[in-house]
Amino acid sequence: MEGKEKQGMSCERLERIERFFDERYIATGKLAGTVTQVWRRGALALNAVQGFADRERQVPMAEDAIFRIYSMTKPITSVAVMMLVEQCQIALDDPVSKYIPAWEKLGVHVGGFMEGFQTRPLARPMLVVDLLRHTSGLTYGFQQNTNVDAAYRRMKVGELATEGTLEEMIEKLATLPLEFSPGEAWNYSVATDVLGYIVGKVSGVPFETFLKERIFDPLGMVDTAFYVPEDKVSRFCACYAVGALGSKVVSAQGPALQDDPRSSPYLKPPTFVSGGGGLVSTAADYMRFARMLLQKGELDGVRLLGPKTLALMTANHLPGGLDIPGLSRSMFSEAAYEGVGFGLGFATTIRPAATLIPGSAGDFFWGGAASTFFWVDPSEDLIVVFLTQLLPSSAYPARRQLRTLVYSAITESGTHPQNR
Repeated sequence: MEGKEKQGMSCERLERIERFFDERYIATGKLAGTVTQVWRRGALALNAVQGFADRERQVPMAEDAIFRIYSMTKPITSVAVMMLVEQCQIALDDPVSKYIPAWEKLGVHVGGFMEGFQTRPLARPMLVVDLLRHTSGLTYGFQQNTNVDAAYRRMKVGELATEGTLEEMIEKLATLPLEFSPGEAWNYSVATDVLGYIVGKVSGVPFETFLKERIFDPLGMVDTAFYVPEDKVSRFCACYAVGALGSKVVSAQGPALQDDPRSSPYLKPPTFVSGGGGLVSTAADYMRFARMLLQKGELDGVRLLGPKTLALMTANHLPGGLDIPGLSRSMFSEAAYEGVGFGLGFATTIRPAATLIPGSAGDFFWGGAASTFFWVDPSEDLIVVFLTQLLPSSAYPARRQLRTLVYSAITESGTHPQNR
């Protein structure tokens, strides 16, 4: 393969990606299986299917395997919001209380716990843009940093396994203080779940119906949903875990089964429809979504968003032009942060040199709790989708390594002249 190239990438170096993951992760048992797709200059340069979808049953990984994508749901929900923004049904500077009146009197936590919370007034109202860029003052219970986080855990706010509904989560949040006044800090949170609620309220149809009718069906995302139907169960991956996850303490020797695909909660429609982390999908489906983003809102004659809207979404929206470390209250994340800002649903690279890994100014990305990851690099006409099932995403540096391996395979930098 030496000297051979496709889509401006070295074939030998693309094969290096497969060898690396096979030797470093699959053969060692760190990951049961992976699907890695690299799209460049209008075609797949790499489509690597490795390992097992279900290690216990020895089911080989397949290209059409179905994965829990967790927080890779967030960019999809954010696109849904911006579709309504384009129709002037939502404005980014609308106060959230316009859609959730019970939130009008939210306060900022200054002390106490649960029934004894002490608060101060917000410096300014929470805006829709705060939900999109994670500057709302909301949080996640699993961050385990503050008394507010602890209240989320006790009340099971935003937990996928909850038997409650999205509406009940909104009601619970009305009784809890914010971590900080909106716009003062960056904190990963249930904000995108709140956006899903707003999409449903504004559109007049259930959030899951909006996604199916307005995004999944038009883009041909045939396997993306909030549950796995019976006729697709054989394609559903097992999920594994290392370390302690909630009440489950798993083997210190390596990943243990965390969610059996034959008895998973994902086999029936959820009562809590999570725009922040509830979807399952395939590499092919998510690649179609990412291709729409790369092509400035359009794919195969279907336009979901205008180019200027995509440009707005992928710009850094953090106050003062800061990167995430400059504004963060918590370093929990689906990505490295130095030199990385946050837009309207995606992280975006603003200072490539500060990241200490290859990339481009303006590339944008996000990942999911089970170590899934994607990124889009418009300047290189590049998309990468990486799917696996291992909790937590911080277990191994696979994402950074994948970025390094993919960029090192590029031999002709920039988009092809015919694609400019």
